[in-house]
Amino acid sequence: MPNMTLSVSLELHKEMLQHSEIRWSDIARQAFEKRIKELNWIDALLEKSQLTDDDAERIGHKIKHEIRKRFS
Repeated sequence: MPNMTLSVSLELHKEMLQHSEIRWSDIARQAFEKRIKELNWIDALLEKSQLTDDDAERIGHKIKHEIRKRFS
């Protein structure tokens, strides 16, 4: 299995050291696996989509406009 090195803030590292019973590499691996599953699901969903980037941009602007109107 390949190895990976991660950097965390000093504060986070100190807190992690207080919980040495936890296998942090397992936590990270599970988070990576979960995100990959989500990305694969999104890719499969979008594979069949005919929506273009321009369409998505236009829809996003309309949604933001309506939200601004609602909360103004």
